[in-house]
Amino acid sequence: METLFVFVVSFIFLPTMKEQIILKSKELFLQYGFKSVTMDDIANEMGISKKTIYAHFENKTKLIEATTFFVFESICDGIDHICDISENPIQELYDIKKFVMSCLNDEKTSPQYQLKKFYPHIFEALQKKQFEKMNGSVKESLEKGVETGVFRKNIDTEFTSRMYFNGMNGIKDKSIFPSQEFLMPSLIESYLEYHLRAIVTEKGLKLLNKFINHNSSINA
Repeated sequence: METLFVFVVSFIFLPTMKEQIILKSKELFLQYGFKSVTMDDIANEMGISKKTIYAHFENKTKLIEATTFFVFESICDGIDHICDISENPIQELYDIKKFVMSCLNDEKTSPQYQLKKFYPHIFEALQKKQFEKMNGSVKESLEKGVETGVFRKNIDTEFTSRMYFNGMNGIKDKSIFPSQEFLMPSLIESYLEYHLRAIVTEKGLKLLNKFINHNSSINA
């Protein structure tokens, strides 16, 4: 009886065909890029016909849009969980960075850059949602840091959260930071340190140095 119950629960939570298509598309898009992957590639990887994909998505653009916002919502859920359990706002930022990079395959295919170049309407909609999410999360993190004494009391949280968002987007601009010269994980690591050094107290600086030294020992 117990075995039957487990089977029924597992069956209930199996992804639908539409969800399976999105999951496989996410995997391929992040590995090879939005432009390179075709509907044929997705169909062949899944062992289904293109007609099955078109039954759920009108065209590749609609599939990219659905996949992009699925990834965004998944990342948002993960960030919320990290914020709930983090010990301090400095660790929180480092944990979020690690989580987001793992979700985006270390941004090896520069997904946001490709969206901006080839699918600007999707990029603009995503940017709006990203700003709303990040601005709120970073402001809460800054306020928590001020309350716990790791961030300076006189920082303007609204200004700082917007600058953080702007900087995170700025380092993804390939015309300023070409991928041949700058690896995205290192860029984000450097930007995090740059951002935090501007707002930490002495107490916060000790925590920050701890994370910097820890990451240096891992990468050595």
